[in-house]
Amino acid sequence: MIVRDIQDVPAVVEHGVEGVTARWPIREEDGAPHFAMRVFDVAQGVSTPLHEHWWEHEVYVLAGQGYVEGPEARHELRPGTVVFVPGGEQHHFVNAGAEPLRFICLIPHRWLEGVKREA
Repeated sequence: MIVRDIQDVPAVVEHGVEGVTARWPIREEDGAPHFAMRVFDVAQGVSTPLHEHWWEHEVYVLAGQGYVEGPEARHELRPGTVVFVPGGEQHHFVNAGAEPLRFICLIPHRWLEGVKREA
C-alpha cells in the first residue's frame, strides 16, 4: 500500500500551458498495473488545449468552477462533478471561476508507451 500527501508530489506543467499543472500521485512505477492518477490544477482564466487521443479519461472535480467542452456540448463543472471522456472525443477543461479548478483524472498506462515524461 502507498499513501501520500498530494502536496508531496511535484507539480509539472501539462500540455505546455502555463497555468495547467498536474501531479502524478499514482503511477505504474508505484505498482499500479493499469491506470495512472493525475491531479490537475487549472488556473483562473486558463484552459487545457482542445485535443483528442485514443484513451479515455475518468475525471472527478475536487474544487473550483468551470466547464468541459466537446464538439457537441458544454458541461458545467463544480466540486463533485464526474466526467467520462471516451477515447477519440475532442475536449478541453476550462476554468471559469475565481479559484483554481482542481480535478482527479485517471488514464490507462498504455498511452505512456514511447512517451518520455518527467517523474
